[in-house]
Formats: sequence, C-alpha cells, structure tokens
Amino acid sequence: MIPLSILDLAFITEGSSATEALHRSADLAQHAESLGFKRFWLAEHHSMAGIASAATAVVIGYVAGATKTIRVGAGGIMLPNHAPLAVAEAFGTLESLYPGRIDLGLGRAPGSDQATMRALRRDPASADRFPQDVFELLRYFEKPEQGQAVFAVPGAGLTIPVWLLGSSLFSAHLAAIMGLPFAFASHFAPDLMEEALALYRERFEPSERLQSPYAMLSINAVIGETQTEAQQAATSLQQHFVALRQGRPSTFPAPRSVCWNSQEQRLLDSTLRYTFVGTAEDVTKNISAFVERYRPDELLIGTPLYSQEERLRTLSGIARHLMEK
Repeated sequence: MIPLSILDLAFITEGSSATEALHRSADLAQHAESLGFKRFWLAEHHSMAGIASAATAVVIGYVAGATKTIRVGAGGIMLPNHAPLAVAEAFGTLESLYPGRIDLGLGRAPGSDQATMRALRRDPASADRFPQDVFELLRYFEKPEQGQAVFAVPGAGLTIPVWLLGSSLFSAHLAAIMGLPFAFASHFAPDLMEEALALYRERFEPSERLQSPYAMLSINAVIGETQTEAQQAATSLQQHFVALRQGRPSTFPAPRSVCWNSQEQRLLDSTLRYTFVGTAEDVTKNISAFVERYRPDELLIGTPLYSQEERLRTLSGIARHLMEK
C-alpha cells in the first residue's frame, strides 16, 4: 500500500466548542502517528461555525507539539488571503520548532464567502496573482542573496516541502510546470480528478524541489461496526455538505435520518462519490480498488465523523487492513 495520510478540519461538532474540537484534532493526530500514518494536514476555512482550523499555522503548531514523528502541515493555506512573506515566516517558524516535520500546501480558493473575503482584506483579483505569489513564497525559502532587501526570518534557507492543492486543472498545470507535488481534492470535487492527474503527470517538469511527479488524491472514509451503523454515521457529513452548499453552514451535525430531495441526492452522489462507507473490510477493499485504478503516489483520508470514538476506530480499521500487511 502507498503512504496514507490524514486530512482534518477540526470539526466543531453540534453541542461542543472550538476548544474541544482542537483537542480532538491533537488526539486524532496522536492516534494516526501511533498507527504509522505519514502526514496529518489541516485546512484553512474562515467564518464557518463548524470548522476550528481558521488560524491554520497556529493549529499546526499545536498538533506538532502534541506529536513526535508524524509530519504536520497545511492542506492547505489559501495563499491569496495572505502576504507570501507572512506565510514564509509562519512556516519557517514551524519548521524551526519542529524540524523535518512541516508541510506547506497552497490553494488559491478563498476558503470563505465574499463578505469574509472582504473582512480578510483580500483583493478580489488576488487569485489571479496566485502563480506569482507562489514564486515569491518559494524565493523566501531560498538562501538570501547578497544585498537582498527582504527575506524571511525564520524561513530563509529552510527545506520545507511546498505542495499545490486544487480541484481543477489550473493547479495541476501550475504544479507540473513548477515541479511541485500536487494534491487533488477528490474527496469533495471528483469530476476533474482523472483529467487533472493525467495533465500533471504528462506536463511535469523536474525541479530542484522534485525530480519526478508526485500526486496525492483525497477520499473520505467512514467505518462502522456494521454497514447500517456506518451509513447512519455518514449522515453527519451529508447534512454538513448540503447545508454548506445551500449557504447555511453550521456546527458539524449529529447523525440523524434525513430524506433528501432529488436535487440534494444528486449533489451528494456526485460530489461525495469517493466517500467510502461501511465496515472496515468493505471500506478498505474500496480504498484498495481506488488506489489500484488511479495509482496515486499517496492517499489523503478524511474522517468526517461526529463521534471521536468512530474517528479513531476508522483510522484503526484502515491501519489494520492496509498498513499492517
């Protein structure tokens, strides 16, 4: 089996707090580390009642401090929300504190709505400058040249893996021509996954950072003691996703039976097609088939469950069937 990693959004579950959500993320990372998962990534989202990872670099530092060996990083930082220098300094600081364990994944989406974008002081045209901002950020991690006026401290001269993230062909092409590793958000935007993967591999140009293409795909996994139990647990993600797409985000809901209308069901069937739900044996068979078909170099797994016990059990089930052979 290829390397397996974890994607976490620090979900604030219905009836809980951000404090509890962040403690659960650290607990999940410790469990993932004990099982041998490679990375634990957190994602930047803003003004969402159910997600506690808005200050992503801060949360990465907390999780890295609670673990010892697992790589911890951003999946991702939405670069247009930030000055490249500020990102270089933040991740240079993290790398200085936890050397050899920090990853920086970059996206160009806002991770928020239009009003929140304005509150972040984001220029609406900043996404158009994403390639230039990535180049600028990478330069800050290089050793300063003589006479260079601006450089990152900490950051300059540090080896921090930089990934490009995406759900379209844009970032796949950019990652290819820049010679960077690429992660595709197939766990919620699967339509262009195959095309993006092929484009990235076909157009990849070796760089000092990466000599050959390295692609990571993402899925969701929900494991229950029985198929029925797993299907019930998966209703939390379904409720969360439909509410988000309908513009009414909330805390991450408890499982409950829901009757979706035809439009909502089509949305779920399409966008969450790589959410594998069932017993540990069934889910890991589906994961193996996914890996066999699409041949990613690494797999990023989300565990969007209301219960922390079920999240831990999902990781244990995956490890037992796929990582201990």
